[in-house]
Amino acid sequence: MKAIIKTQGQQFAVSEGDILVVNRYPKTEAGNTVEIKEVLSVGEGDSFRVGTPLIEGATVTAKILENKRGDKIVVFKKKKRKGMERKQGHRQELSVIKIESIKA
Repeated sequence: MKAIIKTQGQQFAVSEGDILVVNRYPKTEAGNTVEIKEVLSVGEGDSFRVGTPLIEGATVTAKILENKRGDKIVVFKKKKRKGMERKQGHRQELSVIKIESIKA
């Protein structure tokens, strides 16, 4: 069964067993399970359903495999002829999740 979910401000097309990298879930650790209730559509073929905007009662259960940080991104700002230069780095907090079950 396939589903389109909305989690951490992003939308993903998932099926059971998929592994995703999403923005970190707050106050969670590796091994915890997360229940995603924002399911936009679910099913395959003739049993495909689309929510308006969400499907009531549908949930997706995911297990957190790992919490990590992404690659470093360098933000460099400069104004020419003013002598202004600013360099700043950023690393995004990420969670690696595995989709365990889809219930419609």
